Amino acid sequence: MTSLASERSWLLDPSVLKLVHQCRRLIHSEFGVKLHLTEEHLDQQLADYARKTRSSHLIRTWETLKEQVPQLNIEPEEVDGSRRNYRGQVIADAPPASANDQNEGESLPPRKKKVIYRGQVVG
Repeated sequence: MTSLASERSWLLDPSVLKLVHQCRRLIHSEFGVKLHLTEEHLDQQLADYARKTRSSHLIRTWETLKEQVPQLNIEPEEVDGSRRNYRGQVIADAPPASANDQNEGESLPPRKKKVIYRGQVVG
């Protein structure tokens, strides 16, 4: 417990805490994820969301926070290019089709999709 407290001593500074709260609020509004100050890897999660964000305000706030707290300069993890994210959550991709399925699909002509609007076939 004391090691966690010593690692989190930077949260005791009121100006730093204000920036952390601002980052948490911006992350919650953009990604819908609530970060708590008691989470084990809060600094890593803040850094991850700051890298993923489109908000220039969150990027500026995170950079200001990193300037005030030198131990927050966290190197980005190697991100697997095949993983896709939606709102901060990793989504599963469909399994790749086998070679046999692709060969069968090439021999058949593409079917035109039937469009039904209000019970009537329109296309």
